[in-house]
Amino acid sequence: MLQARMTAPGEIIFEEVPVSGIKPDEILIKVKRIGVCGSDIHVYHGKHPYITYPVIQGHELSGEVVAAGSEVTEFSGGDPVTFQPQVTCGRCHQCVHGDYHICDSLKVMGFQTDGGAREYFAVEAAKALKLPGNVSFDEGAMIEPTAVAVHALKRVGGTEGKKVLVLGAGPIGNLTAQVAKGKGAAEVMVTDVSGFRLDIAKKCGIDHCVDVGIKNLEAEILDKFGADRADLILECVGVNSTIDEAIRLARKGTDIIVVGVFGEKVTVDMGLVQDRELRLIGTLMYKQEDFAEAIDLVARKKIDVSKLISDRFCFRDYDAAYKHIDEKEDKVMKIIIDVSR
Repeated sequence: MLQARMTAPGEIIFEEVPVSGIKPDEILIKVKRIGVCGSDIHVYHGKHPYITYPVIQGHELSGEVVAAGSEVTEFSGGDPVTFQPQVTCGRCHQCVHGDYHICDSLKVMGFQTDGGAREYFAVEAAKALKLPGNVSFDEGAMIEPTAVAVHALKRVGGTEGKKVLVLGAGPIGNLTAQVAKGKGAAEVMVTDVSGFRLDIAKKCGIDHCVDVGIKNLEAEILDKFGADRADLILECVGVNSTIDEAIRLARKGTDIIVVGVFGEKVTVDMGLVQDRELRLIGTLMYKQEDFAEAIDLVARKKIDVSKLISDRFCFRDYDAAYKHIDEKEDKVMKIIIDVSR
């Protein structure tokens, strides 16, 4: 089989290797699609703080089961699947109490351990989830980032009836806004400085799409949400200016969920956090139930992940996909690697 190995920042080589055997509790997946996310791009540019090279990427993927281990009963050949890419210890306090997604020694396939950027990929059956017949392989590769959004919104118990403000209309911000809407939010506002990304958010049915490079966000909040402002704010960018903006524009007592990945330490006004009794809430990855809910939302057409796919590249053009992302910058949302081509 063919696999793509990143040997150093910006260097991807393709290797012909034997198809790996599977353990009794594993399934072998014929990989169909791989999504490229922001963290993958950091790895490509050598800017991810928790990576050593070489590494096989690929943590957002879909595929088809071609073999199942002797202990596996829930999957059989031909089943379309996606999978959770976490590797956990099963022994720490978090794992023992069901919070394995924040395991003390958490590793993620495609980063701290090899992922699925190969034609065939063996994984524990317990980490896999079936895709319904009406969910395509393209959509299946989008389940992982959708699960990020599902988990983030669960950190405050849901969004039904709430006015939700999402800062950032990139893939995670868009999916967070869509999931909030799909789970019953009264109104959702998403912000960005990219007209391209905001246009996609509009096509995905988001109520208010605000270009903060042109419009005053506070005025837009008051105009669209009224004097009570947002009930919930989600920061999906990961830069100082947006978390500072979230704190400054929050109503007293508001929950602010920190979804964006911060590459640098930030300075925020903790005086406002204290004075207004704001709650800054972290969120990381997902659990299996978040994956299941993400699949359900896509299957029931409560959200549309397909509109986020900007371009597709064949497996051999993995490196070209990254160069395309660099060249197009904010004109790209989600790139899909088609391993079957």
